[in-house]
Order: sequence, then structure tokens, then C-alpha cells
Amino acid sequence: MKAQLKAAARKLISPSMRYEIRNVSSMVRDALGRACLWRWEIARFKLEHASPFEILYIGRKQQREMAKLLIGGKQQRDAGPGEASAAGAAENHVVVVSEVPTAGALSVPHYLSAVVPLGRSLDDITGRYDSELRRSIRKNRPLYQIRQTVADDEIAMADQDLLRPYASARQGIHAAQFATEEVFRLAKGVGRLDLITLDGEVVACHLGCEITRGGKRYWSTLRFGYCEAVFSDAKRLREVNSITTFMALEWALENGYDYYDIGLCLARPDDGLLKWKRRRGGDIDSLGNHAYLFIRLPKNGTARFLWDTPLFAMEGNKLTLHLGVPDGASDEELASRYHEMVFGGLHKIYLYGARSAGDAFIETLRTRYANFKSPPLMERVSSS
Repeated sequence: MKAQLKAAARKLISPSMRYEIRNVSSMVRDALGRACLWRWEIARFKLEHASPFEILYIGRKQQREMAKLLIGGKQQRDAGPGEASAAGAAENHVVVVSEVPTAGALSVPHYLSAVVPLGRSLDDITGRYDSELRRSIRKNRPLYQIRQTVADDEIAMADQDLLRPYASARQGIHAAQFATEEVFRLAKGVGRLDLITLDGEVVACHLGCEITRGGKRYWSTLRFGYCEAVFSDAKRLREVNSITTFMALEWALENGYDYYDIGLCLARPDDGLLKWKRRRGGDIDSLGNHAYLFIRLPKNGTARFLWDTPLFAMEGNKLTLHLGVPDGASDEELASRYHEMVFGGLHKIYLYGARSAGDAFIETLRTRYANFKSPPLMERVSSS
């Protein structure tokens, strides 16, 4: 009876409406989680000894690590709360990070998706790749095969030998593993599990599903998995990773999807994975990711803080990018720092600094966006 009711509901409710319902449900669960004030803490810490900025974190204890990731990146060295107090940062160099909005705070998403617009030829899409990547794909694509599996033993193998070990090797303690039953549910029904083979040997897998938003169909990568022989060899991982992503793109294009979602990335403009996906044509998109932290910038040194920690933020449903242009930074240094922070999908870029700082760089930035279908607006924000 329950299964029949679900089937009837799926017929009555359009895929786009189901997407919106899932979004609202996710927002409600997030709000309920944040409402558990007894799980909150107030903590002060620094991420680097030499940094003049101290972080004041207000929120759930388990979300403090996400705050550190968004501000310090994956390689930050936590100076520790005791060291932060000893450093005695001035109040005007305090960055407030909270799980609830505060006056003037930026709404910073935890994660963003990288989405490739389809509806054009494969050659047109890959024509924007760098020459080395195109050569690698042309050389290696014929060596690999892809096939869907719904067999229990193969799904279990992919879960235990490919998906889980690779996530742990890549993200360590931050790895968010799919439950085994969820992998089976996706592979056998609402999604698809593909095995990638080389010379008849399974070396990788791809777990994905379809999303419909606003009447447009997205083929969405949920996870890639690799065997240890691949992910323990950086050179081999680069090759296989590029091929698996390319094959998922091929499949989405051949099956008439409007977009290919390469998957989630940490919402840091200088995140390595986001750069990797940007080079494969991915535009940034919130795509239903409704978990945020609210960051209030320091009263002094804002340009320097955003130079060290550029931030994405949401304005309604539109994505913005916040960059620092500190005094003393040359146009060459600015161009180098922000060289790979050119993203499709942006509504606006805010540049914080003195009114006269970085004029040549801003013109360079406009040039970099000149060929975009919808280039972002640019706005200066006067700050120290």
C-alpha cells in the first residue's frame, strides 16, 4: 500500500515540484537542527599564528569544523583557542561566524555544485578545455569502458572497495559517506551505478541520479569511487578521474540532459576541486544546497582578510564573489592571486579596498569575463 501511494504521488507531482519539495524539506531540517541551542557554543580561535584576525564562532559544536574549512581551507593550521587569546587580537580584527544571520553578515554556503550547460556538441564543450587535458582524453578514452550494474555483488563491491576507501583517502575525517542501503537504493532505482573498466579490470565507479529543476533535466554526479591502486598514485588518479568525468558528461549529452552537474565542492573560491571542475566547463550553482554560515567581516583589514579568504555569498538565490584588493598589492599580484577565480554563474563581484586600488586589475577582470554569456556586475566597496 505504501509503495502504491508513493507511485501515485510521483505521477501527480511533477519532477520540478518534487525538487522544490525536497529543497523545502532540507531547509526545514537545517532550521530545526540550528534551533537546538543547547548544542551551541561560543568559541574564539585563530587559524594561523601570524594572522591578525581572530574568529568568533557562534553555533553548534559540530559545525565549527565547517567554519574552519570555509575560512582557512583544507590545509589550515588551527592555532587553537588558547593561542588566540594569548595573541590578543583587537576587537576590530574579529571575524564573526554564526549559524544565524547577523546585521551585515554574508550568507556563505557550505557547498556549491559545478554545472556544465549542455545542448551543444561535445567538441564545443571540450574545445574550452586546455590543450593538455584534450590530448589526455583523446589518448586514453578508447582504453576505458563503462557499464551500468544492478547486481547486488557488484554494488556491494563498489560501495566497499571503491566509494568508501576513496572518500576516506580524499577527505579524511571530513568524509561524508553514503549509507550502504542508500547506495543500493540509488543503484537499483532512483539513480544509476556505472562501473569503469580498463583491460577488463574495474578501476572506478560513478554513482549519479537525475534532478529536474525549473523544467530542466540535470544529470548529477553524486560520487566517484576508485580502487586503491588508482587513488594512491597521483598521476594515475588524474588520468582516470578525467576519463570518468568525461564519460559521465558523454552519457548526459547522449541522453538529452540540459545540464551535467559534476558534483559538490567546498564553497571556497580557491578550493582545488572547484578549480578542477571549472577547467572542465563547470559553472557554479547552489543547486539546492541550503546550508549556510553567516560571516560578518572585520571592521578593519577587510581587504586583507578577503585577500587571504575570498568568499562566495548568496543574495537571495544569486551567487556573489567577494575579493580583497589590499593596499600595496600590485596589479600583477592581484592578477596572479585571482587568476583561477573566474566563474560562470556569478551575479556580482564585490571588490573591497581603497577606491583607487587595482584599477588595471579590474579592467583585466572585465576582460576575462567579456566572452561570458552573462558577465557578472562589478562593484567596489570602500574599506581598509
